[in-house]
Amino acid sequence: MLMDFLLLCCAFLLGAAAYNDTHIGAAASTITHLHFYMDDFYTGPNPTALRVVSGRSLSPDNSTTTTSPRQFGDIVVLNDPLTEGPDRGSARVGKAQGFAVRTSEGGVVSDLHLHLFLEAGEYNGSSVAVNGRIDMDTEVRESVIVGGTGRFRFARGYMLSRNYQYDLTNGGVVELNVYVQH
Repeated sequence: MLMDFLLLCCAFLLGAAAYNDTHIGAAASTITHLHFYMDDFYTGPNPTALRVVSGRSLSPDNSTTTTSPRQFGDIVVLNDPLTEGPDRGSARVGKAQGFAVRTSEGGVVSDLHLHLFLEAGEYNGSSVAVNGRIDMDTEVRESVIVGGTGRFRFARGYMLSRNYQYDLTNGGVVELNVYVQH
């Protein structure tokens, strides 16, 4: 009787493992490359990013406050259009919404939390969630994809960002290459 029960339990566990492999983990994943530009403007008639908390910038010996367009402790909220090309009149494909916190007392380093929401094409209504450490002194910055919605459910991957036309005072255009495994 005990042996029959143990055999039944083993058969159940093997069946559950086989079901899990064929129904949850066995689907082939696809890698999708998304390429667009993000308008990230702090000034002008229609800013797309706004500093909601102003931090401070300290001298190297922490004794005096210095002036800088971006400061340690700043929190910036983003609602940036995503476009096909770098020009402001380029076709809009979505929006990047999120926030960045300036985390470095020296240099311009931010902790970025961004949601790339697509509004056009075959991925309309889908989104990708991105987190990363952004060092503006680095030419190409890499962030991690931590999830997604719609066609990008269970997404993972990475995003490469590069300044296209950008300055720290006004903002500008950032080129994004997003590689999504889904």
